[in-house]
This record gives sequence, structure tokens and C-alpha cells, in this order.
Amino acid sequence: MKKRILVTGGAGFLGSHLCEVLLDQGHEVYCLDNFFTGKRENIVHLLQNPYFECIRHDVTVPYFIEADEIYNLACPASPVHYQYNGIKTIKTSVMGAINMLGLAKRLNARVLQASTSEVYGDPEVHPQPESYWGNVNPIGPRACYDEGKRCAEALFVNYHRQNRVQIKIARIFNTYGPRMHPNDGRVVSNFVVQALKGEDITIFGDGMQTRSFCFVDDLVRALVLLMNAPADVTGPINLGNPNEFTMIQLAEMVLRLTQSKSKIVFMPLPQDDPMQRQPNISLAKSSLGWEPQIQLEEGLQKTINYFKKVI
Repeated sequence: MKKRILVTGGAGFLGSHLCEVLLDQGHEVYCLDNFFTGKRENIVHLLQNPYFECIRHDVTVPYFIEADEIYNLACPASPVHYQYNGIKTIKTSVMGAINMLGLAKRLNARVLQASTSEVYGDPEVHPQPESYWGNVNPIGPRACYDEGKRCAEALFVNYHRQNRVQIKIARIFNTYGPRMHPNDGRVVSNFVVQALKGEDITIFGDGMQTRSFCFVDDLVRALVLLMNAPADVTGPINLGNPNEFTMIQLAEMVLRLTQSKSKIVFMPLPQDDPMQRQPNISLAKSSLGWEPQIQLEEGLQKTINYFKKVI
């Protein structure tokens, strides 16, 4: 059945891939973006599709449209961008959630919140299950994002309890792939761009901190499965690849795949940077029948091929 679907942050890295998949499934897609981190290049190939519409708008301001489903992806997701204007980041997370929940309530539409593994902070439980409440510094440099997303989750749950809004909450772990912003400061894009330019690869700390990397195609597939899951599958639900790598392992893999002569250099670790991040995805497996299929080496090669064209 053809649905009318609103994707906020639809011109961003994740949003543009999601718009593409939803159009391929035969839906009408409305992409809402203020183009702070989203780029027209990410969606220009979709503009000829008569069922796709791009709207320049900021989610902190109410927006009214007819839709059956809403994917709320609007928010800068990398430290470089979300720390640029911390107040705006909090407003985007909180006011954006209020505006999209209000729209969903009025339309009786389903609404999915793109939350984040950052709600777990620097975790003391490993790997992180959805039942873990996290270890977050509420006044640190990352708090504008971490606490903004935690508040958005609370808003979603309360709209569901009080107003019976049909909600879905996805806690997204590190995701990478084509259309990442070259200067977003995230580790995969940093390492790949540095390696391709022959610059030093900068590792913060001793390089033993870990992350789990999910390729964008796997993540988008999970978002669509979650949106279409039975109404009682509300989340929060962890979405990510549970295979864990140290920063040194990632840097060495990037160097090998790019055949770069770049050297690895070590820099001081930023405040509140988590030492480990690994999702427990047993809930995603049992309730969505989902697990990642693209492993790091294959996904990195696709990402490297993309960056070779854009830098």
C-alpha cells in the first residue's frame, strides 16, 4: 500500500538513504531539512521522482502536512556539528520531537525517533542492553546531544502513554557509509579522508577505545522494519553491528584498504569520549528478525570508493 511518509533530516547521511529506500518501495516521500548538515547532493538524484518532495524547513518550528508515517531523523549527529551550537542542538532534539509528536497525534500517524547510543554515555555495562540507564555527564560538552536525545525519548514515551501516539524509538549505534560528511569529525570519515589525502591518521587517546560500526544499508533496513513492526513493538531498541573494533584496528584496516602511506599519530582524548560502545541486539533479532549483514571490511570498501569521488 502506498503511504505518505515524512522524513525529517531527509537530506542528511541517514535520511537520504532512507528516502531512497522508501521511494523504491513505492511510497510518497516528503523530505524536510534545514540543510545545516544535510546536502542537496545527497538527494539531487531523487528530485526527478514525482513522488518525492524536498522542503527546506527547521523542525524547531511546527510544520503541518498530511502523512501516514513520520521518521524523525533531524539533528546533527557528529560532535563537530552538534557542539557548534549546543543550544540549537538541544532545541532540535526537544522541540523537534514535540512538533513531530504533535503532528503524529493530530494525524493518528506512526512516528519513529532516531535516538542514539549516546544515551548510554560512557557505559559501565558492556555490551549495552536497552535496560541500561546509562552514565551521562549532564553538563559536559556532549550533553547538548546526549541529554537532548534522552529528553526526546522521554517525550515519545509520555505521548504514547498519555495520548496513545503510535511511537517507535531506535537507539542507533555508530553508522557509516557513502554520503557521510567528509568533515563531520566521526572516526570512519576522518580516517578514510586522512588516508586518501596522505595525511596523518589521528587517533585520540591510546587507540584502545572500541566502537561497533554498522553499514548504512543495514541500519536503514532496520528502521523500516521497526516502523512496520506490530504496534506493541515501541522500543527503545538497539540498532547497530555488535562486532567491536579498537580505533587502532580500524585505522590499520583503512590504511590497508586505501593502500595509503599515512602514519598513525596519537592526540589527547576529548572530555567524556566513551571508552567502549557495543550494542546488545538480542531485542532487534527477536522482535524484528534483524541483524547486520554487511561486515566492516566490505562496508569500508564501499565508503572508500565514495570518498574517492568526492575529495
